[in-house]
Amino acid sequence: MEVYNWIVSNKELLKIFYGLIIVAICSIIVLKADRLFRISLHQGIRYFRNAFFFYGLAFFTRYFLGSYFLSPFINEIYSIFLKIFLEFFLIIAGFFLLYSLIWKKIEGTKNPAFSSLANPTILIFYLFSVIIIVIDYLWDTYFFMFISQILIFFLASVISLINLYQNQKHDFAKFYFIAMAFSLIAWLLNSFSALFLDWNYLIIIIVSSINIIIFLLFLYGVLKITK
Repeated sequence: MEVYNWIVSNKELLKIFYGLIIVAICSIIVLKADRLFRISLHQGIRYFRNAFFFYGLAFFTRYFLGSYFLSPFINEIYSIFLKIFLEFFLIIAGFFLLYSLIWKKIEGTKNPAFSSLANPTILIFYLFSVIIIVIDYLWDTYFFMFISQILIFFLASVISLINLYQNQKHDFAKFYFIAMAFSLIAWLLNSFSALFLDWNYLIIIIVSSINIIIFLLFLYGVLKITK
């Protein structure tokens, strides 16, 4: 209980520290994955890289641009734009992670897309992201974002499990599946907390802890491959 009270009393500083950790991890993953892509030219790696680029932007937006310490400068319009960009970055990052698992079935291996940020499939993801954001904004909720991410990570978990059985000797397949499963759990807890418990702070702490584990798993896997 004392630990919980200390966390609550220092939550704003801890949020900044938490955001800094995640943004730093995302930055390392993006740089390492980009280097690996340039060496291997594996298309899935660049979609994986893009996912963490957008996750980094999402956490930077949430914990720095939306920081308590900037609250004197935050007005209603600023808050709306923060919400829109945060939701967009989170949704599109989830799409990129899923696409990093299925790109081969859509693009094939002979003629990969010229751009990983602006090809026909990714443009569809952008469109879906915008539609979800507009609906959530009109309904003043995050419900459709939560539903989209739960579906994305459920599919990603199933696909990762299949890949694990097919590549049992590949360590990264293990990290990927565990991270996808943890991500699904985190989104389920987050949505339950937001929709039914008015952002219960204890659950938020649990979700934040799971998020750190997820990003560290990906970081460890990337570092192990690139070492």
